[in-house]
Amino acid sequence: MKPLVISDAETMCLALQDEIRRSEESRYDHRLHGVLLVGQGMTCPEVGRLLGDSTRSVQYWVRRFEAEGFSGLAESDRPGRPSRLNEEQLGEVAKILRQPPSAVGLDVNLWDGKTLARFIEQRWQIRLGVRQCQRLFRQLGFRLRKPRPVIARADPERQRAHKKTP
Repeated sequence: MKPLVISDAETMCLALQDEIRRSEESRYDHRLHGVLLVGQGMTCPEVGRLLGDSTRSVQYWVRRFEAEGFSGLAESDRPGRPSRLNEEQLGEVAKILRQPPSAVGLDVNLWDGKTLARFIEQRWQIRLGVRQCQRLFRQLGFRLRKPRPVIARADPERQRAHKKTP
């Protein structure tokens, strides 16, 4: 029987690993497979190479499974700084971003990181950096739009004279 081959296997393996990391359920399943392989006699380095994870990660999974059972493999809170904005404030920011900045008393035309940082500081006295506000745009499902330059009302006669072909 001829072995099956995946075209562009290296890129596809990276894409598959990204897909596994995307959701909590798939990460849990991934850890289950790792612990199962160790249970079937493979070493942690072998499992790490096979699954594309570090040896240390596999060791952590096995230790947590031994200590806590299946719940040890479940997704837990990730360490990191807590958000300065609570859920209610984030919801309000999402509503406000649907309006032009002038609707909330700012003297600009479009939302950007600087404008959002200024608004949040005025509203809740919470100081966020411009880059963090740009991340907030993405987190809330918005994307940064830059305005197209608008040419001032031009003189039609000068436009006709400038054109190469009539």
